[in-house]
Amino acid sequence: MDLIESIHDIPVQNPSVEDFSASDLKWIKFGTPEHHDDVALIPYARVDEFIIGECSNVECPTRFHIERGRKRSLGSLLEFKSDEYLEYRLYWCSFGPENYGEGGMILPSRRYRLNTRNRAARPQSMRGCTCHFVIKRLYARPSLSLIIYNNRRHISKSGFICHGPLDRDAIGPGAKKIPYVGHEIQQQTMSMIYLGIPEENVLEKHIEGIQRYCGPDLKLNSIAAQYVHKLGMIIKRSTHELDLDDQESVRIWTQRNKKSIFYYHDDEPFILGIQTEWQLQQMLRFGHRSLIAVDSTFGIKRLKYPLCTLVVFDSRQHALPVAWVISRSVAKSDVCKWMKALLGRVRTVDPTWKVNGFIIDDAAVDTDPIRETFCCPILFSVWRIRRSWLRHIVKKCRNIKLQREIFKRLGDLLYDPDSYLVLLDKFSQDFVDQTDFMQYFTATWLPKIEMWLTRIKTLPLASQETSGAIESYHVKLKLKLFDDSHLSGALERVDWLVHKLTTELHSAYWLDRYADESDSFQTVKDEYVNSTSWHRASKIPDSNITSLSPTIAKITSQNSQNSHHIVSNPGSEFAFCDCEWGLRGNICKHVVKVNAMCEGLEGYAGSLSFHSFQGLLVKMMVEKEDDSMEVDLSVAWLSQIYEQIRGLVELNKSTDIGTVVNGFGLKWKGKKGRTTVGSSWTLAQTLAKSSGDVVVRKKIRKRKRLSRLS
Repeated sequence: MDLIESIHDIPVQNPSVEDFSASDLKWIKFGTPEHHDDVALIPYARVDEFIIGECSNVECPTRFHIERGRKRSLGSLLEFKSDEYLEYRLYWCSFGPENYGEGGMILPSRRYRLNTRNRAARPQSMRGCTCHFVIKRLYARPSLSLIIYNNRRHISKSGFICHGPLDRDAIGPGAKKIPYVGHEIQQQTMSMIYLGIPEENVLEKHIEGIQRYCGPDLKLNSIAAQYVHKLGMIIKRSTHELDLDDQESVRIWTQRNKKSIFYYHDDEPFILGIQTEWQLQQMLRFGHRSLIAVDSTFGIKRLKYPLCTLVVFDSRQHALPVAWVISRSVAKSDVCKWMKALLGRVRTVDPTWKVNGFIIDDAAVDTDPIRETFCCPILFSVWRIRRSWLRHIVKKCRNIKLQREIFKRLGDLLYDPDSYLVLLDKFSQDFVDQTDFMQYFTATWLPKIEMWLTRIKTLPLASQETSGAIESYHVKLKLKLFDDSHLSGALERVDWLVHKLTTELHSAYWLDRYADESDSFQTVKDEYVNSTSWHRASKIPDSNITSLSPTIAKITSQNSQNSHHIVSNPGSEFAFCDCEWGLRGNICKHVVKVNAMCEGLEGYAGSLSFHSFQGLLVKMMVEKEDDSMEVDLSVAWLSQIYEQIRGLVELNKSTDIGTVVNGFGLKWKGKKGRTTVGSSWTLAQTLAKSSGDVVVRKKIRKRKRLSRLS
């Protein structure tokens, strides 16, 4: 907003509504760069209408009293400035400035008489509200009044809303009769309201939760209905804009939500790390000795600051956000700071917490902070490059056959990165006539393709299930943030992004997990379970794949037996499906199903993660080692890894857990010796084979005597 230094440049505003408020006016910065205020110029005859409109604020209804006033008569000044006053009045919200609330600081009493008839609040209800404005009737133009709004927010000096429906501490005299509402019930109710579930359904579930503690009671049901209605009203009227200045608004939010912040740096570079208590619990539960992945560059073109999300994988292998970092800085020193702060917060709860692997999705990410902080292997996911290429192929090339061929040839670059120069040159020659796509590819990807291929060669690659889970979170995040009808100007504010993440998105994932674990909200649970293509693919019968070859697979639609989808390049992670979801650049269920059917068959490309794992094993075998103890150590580690992988594969494919348990090998168990095939092999039985049955009989008799005494 431009700064205006002359009052003659301020336009006069005259809203068409009868009673108007500050939201109906356009506020202008007036003053000098060192000191300026938000001002508006209105006709003097409409001052009372402005004050009435301000008193009718829905979020903070109040009345304004005259805190201070001065008058001059016309002709009393021989020389005057353009902003000199004829009448000066300071209006203050009647819930302040004194604070008679609990723990509040009572300001010193005034030295002048108050107009007590204009007081809207009794002295004991004054909450230290700092909202006030000045109205100056201009000496040079008596028909106009200049409004100077010093503080438009109805907040205390601590930055909290201090009165009205949004005041969390505004508890009435019947507070002792309110039923017990635990954190789980409150979070459930808030999540349902944020997701737009009708109030009747929210109230029904809320009463069910209360009755677990209080039992059925009609009076409590009535109070619960009032509670749900008030909570819904607070949520609907709540706003991300705690201050007109975005930086100040974020600062106020951080002061109110200190438990949800693990790192905050206000100056440049701006860094804000958010993790709620529930997210911390999920990170402890699902991240310990498991994988953590990162969606690292969300909103890099549209948001003021890009959003980085750390996710873990829950019991259904869905990506679950456990931390958000809002920052533009990717410097090693800055990334190390917030990563160490996050790890320190987790280990204050569980000092033994450790992560087994960290998955990145951007080749430009510096891996040194991850290695230094988490001390774990790093994997690379190609879901981002796959999605970007497919979306632009579909957008810039209209021929479906050419789309399939271009996508396959680009996938060949990732499957054979050592030959990328030859493949890239041939690719450019074969598709030189596809001008739109080649211009995009040359400008966007050609300068950095070598960097991406280097990552693919040097880091192990994540599986298609993991990539699909990260992509599913990315799509849901994009839908929640950008599918908003009130986006004008909001994308440039950090407080809007923080509000969206900690309310709507957090509530959606909380309710998903709650529905799954408590087996309630069946519709929510079904949507959550089927939110990834991997789970949707498991519902497709094998018989729906009517034809399968190394070039084309045909799969019958589940919705209509007369409809079919064609999957080209089956078995590869760069398989191309002509369904609507696949054409948007996503990993669709048809590709996942066909690739699962191609596992182990000859003539198919296979997954990139398997190629990466296979290449790592071949590299270990080719490496020349001397016949030393290092070879023994390597063999021991490799054997342990092999046994873990074999056990996991067997567990996933088996339908009888007993068969898996009986197939376990030898295992030491305390003082009871070894266990093999489910039977105990004691030391006494071992001695009996070599020295007879005498010792065994004595021990058995002793056990019998002890059993008789007991």
